[in-house]
Amino acid sequence: MYEPENYSPEGLFAMITTTGNVNNQNILGRLSREGSQGAGEIAVVTSPGARTAAWAVKIKSHSSYNVYNVIAVVVGDAGSEPSEIGQQMQAVNLAEPFTQIGTLPTDTYAIMVRVGGKNVFYAEP
Repeated sequence: MYEPENYSPEGLFAMITTTGNVNNQNILGRLSREGSQGAGEIAVVTSPGARTAAWAVKIKSHSSYNVYNVIAVVVGDAGSEPSEIGQQMQAVNLAEPFTQIGTLPTDTYAIMVRVGGKNVFYAEP
């Protein structure tokens, strides 16, 4: 602990940062042992200057199995239709089995993220 004569704002910041890192390591350790079944939440974290980690998308058509053709959309004012932007891309629906034909209807909206080089989303049919 810091003695009053050794107090400095930088030292206090280092102590808080170290404590936060220890807490984060404990949480990651618990998740690796117990899994995320009890976590029950999903978070998307961005910071100033960072790339967008998630996009709103609209299902355009079915491709194969649980793979769909999607297009990014921009959500506007309340009561207005989202407008499509960019080109179509393929994304995997994690809510459907990988070995069966997907049944998600077109014009369904979802949140898509890029994971391990693949576009994925979760939308129940």
